Amino acid sequence: MKLSLITPVFNEQDNLPLLFDAVYKVMSSLNTSWELILVDDGSYDKSLSVLKEYAQNDLPHIRVISFRRNFGQTAAIAAGLDYAQGEIIVLLDADMQNDPADIPMMLAKLDEGYDLVSGWRKSRKDNAITRNFPSMVANGLISWVTGVHLHDYGCTLKAYRRDVLEGFRLYGEMHRFIPVYASSVGAKITEVQVNHHPRKFGKTKYGLERTIKVILDLFTVKFLVAYSSKPIYLFGGAGGLLMFIGFATMVYLLVRRLFFLVSVTGSPLFQVSAMLFTLGFQSILMGLIAELLVRTYHESQRKPTYTVRTMINLEHDPRD
Repeated sequence: MKLSLITPVFNEQDNLPLLFDAVYKVMSSLNTSWELILVDDGSYDKSLSVLKEYAQNDLPHIRVISFRRNFGQTAAIAAGLDYAQGEIIVLLDADMQNDPADIPMMLAKLDEGYDLVSGWRKSRKDNAITRNFPSMVANGLISWVTGVHLHDYGCTLKAYRRDVLEGFRLYGEMHRFIPVYASSVGAKITEVQVNHHPRKFGKTKYGLERTIKVILDLFTVKFLVAYSSKPIYLFGGAGGLLMFIGFATMVYLLVRRLFFLVSVTGSPLFQVSAMLFTLGFQSILMGLIAELLVRTYHESQRKPTYTVRTMINLEHDPRD
């Protein structure tokens, strides 16, 4: 299998026929083997019936996964990845706001040597206040915090080489952070402008509250990417800073006592400095404990601390 298309579906019964027509039109022009994995995320309209009908009529290409209830877009994408057989993975939405006609362009970019091609909805056809502006703020914040600069993290339409998607699991709203995870294993990432169409049927499943979830997930992603293998850098750095502030405050109190005869213990700064020093010391101890946990995790799960792009004259993996 060369290409796997993964599409989460939630109450998109009217858009699915349009999606199938567009996908078939594009894939018939490509000389490659392919599959379309549709993950029904607990739809309560007739989406599952439509999916079953198309799957029965096209056994070679259509695969359907149906959840017992709604678990969210990230879980649907994770399920699709678990069952996908393709060397190349393409994610796209079922609402037909993504354009399957952009897929060949993205595949051509992968052929240039990139590992991940991210879509950029430059001319986005959504509500400017409730969708576009919050998305712009979130994209800027994610790019600044993670160091992986993309204009449109929220665009589902992306193409990946399969090997950059291995080694991590998706939770919460983490699917939008896949480029960050891929970058952490050395993936070459590029961004291309893609078409974006107004929604014809149904209604959007997301509002302003999603931005809050994204920001909260960003803290988790930053920790996992930057500090998961060396947590002492985070806890030790924060602890060292707190201990330094506490020590500096204590020195200030001693100078006041020696030269201005001001009581040390009578000042609230004495309690503050002692608390900061104690918290700093505890933070360093937490970092050491986290280091032990990380080493236990890597050893017990045989989790690699590096990833290999290619090997020359070597076939044996020393971890086997």
